[in-house]
Amino acid sequence: MNCEPAKWRRTSSKTIAECRVFDVRVDECVRDTDDRKANFFVIENPDWVNVLAVTKSGEAVLIQQYRHGSESMILEVPGGMMDDGENAEVAARRELLEETGYSSERWIFLGATHPNPAIQNNRIHHFLALEVEQTQDVNFDDHESILTRLVPLRDIEELVHNGEITHALAITALYFAKRYLENENFTS
Repeated sequence: MNCEPAKWRRTSSKTIAECRVFDVRVDECVRDTDDRKANFFVIENPDWVNVLAVTKSGEAVLIQQYRHGSESMILEVPGGMMDDGENAEVAARRELLEETGYSSERWIFLGATHPNPAIQNNRIHHFLALEVEQTQDVNFDDHESILTRLVPLRDIEELVHNGEITHALAITALYFAKRYLENENFTS
């Protein structure tokens, strides 16, 4: 039998934790098909951005930093949280510049995805920046310590497949960028 999935209607909501970079709320809900009640927990985040930045010589600007959740050094693309009321492209430009010192005049919006719609309410906006150049020194946030790595664009797919790039949101940006670059016949 093929039928539509049931939907849950929120009847009340309460913030139960206010953290530095997100809040947690509990929603009391009722299922539309049988009035069953359940609680759902939601991590409320601002939207995020990430950027695959490519130099004029065809190198991807990647960053490596320690990520406390996995307790490991992670190789990924630059990105971060959007400030309240900030436009996604403005945030992407800011994050690239702060984390790497690189900037560009050629920006392409690649798409937006839900990082984890089961428990999070935000989206991440993916960008491609072409012909990037280092124009200033890095300007890290209080909790950041980042190493910039230039990697030939042609090597990126292998870094994903061999497990050097494991950050799912970075891989999503790389997927979108690969499709765009292939459609535009971009060669590095």
